[in-house]
Amino acid sequence: MRISFTDREADVMQALWEHGSSTVAEVREYLADPLAYTTVLTVLRTLETKGYIGHEEAGRGHRFFTKVKQSAARKNAVQHLTDKLFKGSAELLFSHMVSEQKLSAEQISRMRQLLAEHVDGEKPQ
Repeated sequence: MRISFTDREADVMQALWEHGSSTVAEVREYLADPLAYTTVLTVLRTLETKGYIGHEEAGRGHRFFTKVKQSAARKNAVQHLTDKLFKGSAELLFSHMVSEQKLSAEQISRMRQLLAEHVDGEKPQ
């Protein structure tokens, strides 16, 4: 399943991932932008139509919950970005991240550790 969000949909999904099952009013409170109740409801219904969230009855309202994991959405987004802007090359993406971002010594150290673990974890062919 290809996962794709608009910016507003991503904000709503982030709220649901962070806070779990929520009503429209709760999602609205979690968002940084002050959106109308009906706008949030429309975004939730769109996400539900796309199959990314579901809902359950909660009294007179609904509680919305995610049906896709955040890790799957991240993986999909990075793959899409890599394919579209970096010619499918993870090396070009990584090179850009390292050269264009102001990384702290601690962040660089963690990246080196991750790379070392990845290399050590590979089996010779």
